[in-house]
Amino acid sequence: MSLLPSHAVIREVGLRDGLQSISTILPTAVKCEWVRLAHAAGLTEIEVGSFVPPRLLPQMADTAEVVAFAKDLPGLSVTALVPNVVGAQRAMDAGVDHIVLPISASTAHSQANVRRSPDEMIDVLRSIVAERDTRHSQVRIEAGIGTAFGCGLQGHVPPTDVLRLLCGALDAGADCTSLADTIGYADPVSVRQLFSQAREIAGERIWCGHFHDTRGLALANVFAALECGVSRFDASLAGIGGCPFAPGASGNVATEDLAYMLASMRVATGVDVPALLTLRALIAGHLQGETLHGTIHRAGLPLTFPETTNANAP
Repeated sequence: MSLLPSHAVIREVGLRDGLQSISTILPTAVKCEWVRLAHAAGLTEIEVGSFVPPRLLPQMADTAEVVAFAKDLPGLSVTALVPNVVGAQRAMDAGVDHIVLPISASTAHSQANVRRSPDEMIDVLRSIVAERDTRHSQVRIEAGIGTAFGCGLQGHVPPTDVLRLLCGALDAGADCTSLADTIGYADPVSVRQLFSQAREIAGERIWCGHFHDTRGLALANVFAALECGVSRFDASLAGIGGCPFAPGASGNVATEDLAYMLASMRVATGVDVPALLTLRALIAGHLQGETLHGTIHRAGLPLTFPETTNANAP
């Protein structure tokens, strides 16, 4: 029997990866309430938005305001996604703690998503690191390697391409990296193989696993990554989200389902699952007409479930 990590971190990405993929534009006040209640439920890392041109993603136009609110919450690590140096400058100006730069392993997806090749995005990463160092900023920079398990535009993505970009990102100065199943092509065997190889190269700098539930395997894939020693995972409340440039890429792993699974396995997260379900119901009320996902909100918590996972927090 494999040994699982004793604790894990769930990074809520619904405010970015979730909201960018749906038509509803939530008011800033609702986003801030989402952040406040997620923090109160025990989530310590939240991706609150992305710094992209509002004409491209109007859902993200108020990211700086949401960052300002989130920065006042004690112990919360505030993350934002950036596509380029200008976005990184805006994120640093806003005071984020953590920046994620998406680097697609698929050339076709990279061109569709950011209009650059994967290698050109490594150059962008190097420039962002230089900007950070010039400012003497403490912001952490993550290279998020997407389409790591396949691409809806290109098809097969060789693992050697993923690992080459991983090495390139670390050489360019990334503090950490993550691997993303952007369109839900991964299965537990492929996850175990790729994350094992990545950890041999990067060790603890493999920061996070990002799985989509497009084909119903997200939780199984999380478990496979846990077996490799990965202990941080992106998730989106109500399972919303997906890449707008990747056909069929709807549905991140649901935060509430992931928190429930980890708590059931006695992997401590510090997350109060009942409070998370209450938050899900609140946000669902603001997303009328949108397709939501997840299962634990329908089935409810079993009688055998701990009253709260906060008692098991690391």
